[in-house]
Amino acid sequence: MIQIGLTGWGDHDDLYPTGTKANQKLSVYGSHFPVVEMDSSFYAVQPTDRMTRWAAETPDSFSFLVKAYQGMTGHTRGKQPYFKTIDAMYEALHASIQPLREAGKLKAVLFQYPPWFDCTRENVAVLRDTKKRMGEVPSVLEFRHQSWFTPDFRKQTLAFMREEGWIHSVCDEPQAGPGSVPIVPLATDGNLTVVRLHGRNISGWNQSSAPNWREVRYLYRYNEQELTEWRDRLLELEQQSREVCVIFNNNSGGDAAANAKQLMTMLGMDPKPFPPRKPPEEDNGPEQLELF
Repeated sequence: MIQIGLTGWGDHDDLYPTGTKANQKLSVYGSHFPVVEMDSSFYAVQPTDRMTRWAAETPDSFSFLVKAYQGMTGHTRGKQPYFKTIDAMYEALHASIQPLREAGKLKAVLFQYPPWFDCTRENVAVLRDTKKRMGEVPSVLEFRHQSWFTPDFRKQTLAFMREEGWIHSVCDEPQAGPGSVPIVPLATDGNLTVVRLHGRNISGWNQSSAPNWREVRYLYRYNEQELTEWRDRLLELEQQSREVCVIFNNNSGGDAAANAKQLMTMLGMDPKPFPPRKPPEEDNGPEQLELF
């Protein structure tokens, strides 16, 4: 089974009829796609009442890929402003996702490590500790440093993930130096493989110091040939895992939803069409006072 979704549900304007309120968007999103990556959880562990509400606003078959809090993946560089201990941080995460687990709507928790998290003994120990803390919760691992997939370590990295129970996040991203990984279309778990499509904007990939980096990093639209190549890879991955979850993250320019529906069509799915966009009202100037 292949499921396709997007990162977040608030920014995909093409999905929503004119006038859709922010608190209505998740429900509308759920009528288009069966899965979503929750990115708000990266910035703060979400309260349980919010998770309960989001679970209630989506169809029974819907699921969430929850992105792990940034303090767990080293993006905060050791600083933990909201948690006194690592134990407390993980306890908060487990409590946060419990409503999704009870509703049968937790796909997995995604641990995306930063570009400076390279292949070292110390970091291998970090991954072992993290997986132990997650217990039986399905956990997805994504690297951003190419050292994990060099010819010397690729086989060992994949074997380690299988042994420890990590689900592989297969990435499509610009090949822009050490802070990017190649496409490695291999499963490490028989139940689930995640594919995250970040676009191929090489010039914007390593511009995290720029003030507008969020607006340009994922600015990319996949063409038909690139999506055809991914269709074929997904069909091969489907032979390795019971489920393949595809997430489009190329939304700096609003391209993710269109690309996702295009790929769904290529796979023989029948995506829901975009709603018609209401044209802006014409400005006829100030209303004239009728005297007669």
